[in-house]
Amino acid sequence: MTKKEIFLSSAFTENSVWKQILGICSALAVTNLMSNSMVMGLGVIFTLALSGFTISLLREYIPKRIRMMVQTLIIASYVIVVDLFLRAFYPDMSEALGPYVGLIITNCIIMGRAEAFAGKNRPVDSLIDGIGAGFGYTLVLLLISTVRELFGFGSLLGREILGDWWTRWSIMVMAPSAFFMLAILIWIIEGPLQRKKLNKG
Repeated sequence: MTKKEIFLSSAFTENSVWKQILGICSALAVTNLMSNSMVMGLGVIFTLALSGFTISLLREYIPKRIRMMVQTLIIASYVIVVDLFLRAFYPDMSEALGPYVGLIITNCIIMGRAEAFAGKNRPVDSLIDGIGAGFGYTLVLLLISTVRELFGFGSLLGREILGDWWTRWSIMVMAPSAFFMLAILIWIIEGPLQRKKLNKG
């Protein structure tokens, strides 16, 4: 595959969230505000891209028996960099995201891409795959958080949009609304595709 095809495949065709239902814990935890989703998404892109690159670079030197432990160590190293960066330069955002930045290491998408792609492909391709997978993940988070923040707080990126006339939907700032929004998003995206497949069959 070309570099463009790798990116498009990991970001859209094989999107980890709406295709494989991975990484949904953060969709529940941080999508009440767009700013939280954006920072979390950037952290995941950084971790996915560089851990994929590093794992691919070292794949021939990692014994198969301990590859999962080594992959986890590499991923954890980049997560620590993200966490320390936020603590140092964006302490308010670090506090708002709480433990969820550290929990990037447990995100199934990262370990999934390490096993499925980085362990079998070249470093640059793995870097692009990581960026694509992270972009697709971030896109889903931003779509969900846009609706939740708009209806729940009447704002977007912290700026007032709807005004005092709008009655805030308190359910939108509660965690269960993220599940509903994710389900609706999957239905909107996958519904037409599944109908096409059924019609062809």
